[in-house]
Amino acid sequence: MPFREALRLAVTTIASAKLRSFFTLLGIIVSVAFLVAVVAVIQGMNAYVAENLTGAMIGKNSFQVRRTPISLGFVDDETIRAVAKRPRISPADAEAVAAALPDAEAVAIQSGWPTPSADIIRGNQTLGSVLIFGITPPYQIVQDYVVRVGSALTETDMRGRQLTVVVGADIGEKLFRSAEDAIGKTIKIAGRQFTIQGVAESKGKTLGQSFDGFVLMPLPTFESIYGRRRTTVVSVKMADPAMVPGAMDRAEEAMRIAHQLRPTEPNDFTVDKADALLAFWTTLTATLFAVVPAVVSIGIVVGGIVIMNIMLMSVSERTREIGIRKALGARRRDIRRQFMVEAVLLSLLGGIIGITAGWLLATLVSVATPLPARVTLWSVGVALTLGALTGIIFGVYPAARAATLDPIAAMRKE
Repeated sequence: MPFREALRLAVTTIASAKLRSFFTLLGIIVSVAFLVAVVAVIQGMNAYVAENLTGAMIGKNSFQVRRTPISLGFVDDETIRAVAKRPRISPADAEAVAAALPDAEAVAIQSGWPTPSADIIRGNQTLGSVLIFGITPPYQIVQDYVVRVGSALTETDMRGRQLTVVVGADIGEKLFRSAEDAIGKTIKIAGRQFTIQGVAESKGKTLGQSFDGFVLMPLPTFESIYGRRRTTVVSVKMADPAMVPGAMDRAEEAMRIAHQLRPTEPNDFTVDKADALLAFWTTLTATLFAVVPAVVSIGIVVGGIVIMNIMLMSVSERTREIGIRKALGARRRDIRRQFMVEAVLLSLLGGIIGITAGWLLATLVSVATPLPARVTLWSVGVALTLGALTGIIFGVYPAARAATLDPIAAMRKE
């Protein structure tokens, strides 16, 4: 039997029992849809973390000199005690790093953890839980803040301990009619009146969390209100990503000299970049990728068993047809091919429907939730391959059973 004829018969058989075929494929459809949708969300998150989140938190082409490492996940007590004994990062440390990196675009100091939040009051309006950062002016370059209207903080503001601030786009929009209207106006923070001299361009949201609800004030002014943070951070921005590793090595050397550490002594500081965030996320997604195949495999196996049972029932129902075909000269391999093609076609059809459902589900997730989703070609390929393999593996036995039927006994079947 030519393959084309086997394919035609399979299409005819599936089309003649649409409802049964659909329920036969339901397990595969659900499993494939789940695979495509989950992989799409994970891949979308991977890309988003790499492209946006790390840059928003640390700055692009940037790294930090910190008292405490950027550590996500479990940290043991011994590490916490060792870090607690480290000295605070000081302005002298920032000067040492800046001297070692004359090619840096910016070297800045920022208030570290814990970052205070405050109510921002303007007249009878209040905007709650706004993050307050004390910075030196180069920090605005490190974090790629673009002042939409007004002007950025300057060295003059810092040296004069001026009560001036640059605010995020959320504050300009929620407390004033527009960003332009906010310039020169005063707001109250921690009981003091501050003048808004700049409103930053919006940085958007990550997973529904806005990066525009902040106030930047000169570091000396900040410390006069909130005190010096325990984890003041030195941030460095380089012109190109390729320059970052070498700059980190030079910064580490400068810090060891500044802290008078002997060659055998460990660092009492950390030089970190976004790799810690990416490493944590990679570990998390690796765990998810380990779980997803197990869940999908269960659904595929269940779907495959259903296909095998339905095919066996089909063989039983079509025993007389098989007998007539054999009597007319059909060979065992022709009968086997006919039922194998039908099983594989059913599975592929389930895979295609599942891919479509998974794509629609991923699209719905990206539209209705903050989670990004990206359907990848490899997940589509895996889904189709799973569908075909399911048909082949679970279609072998029904096809073999149909091929071994005795034609005389089969023709006697009513």
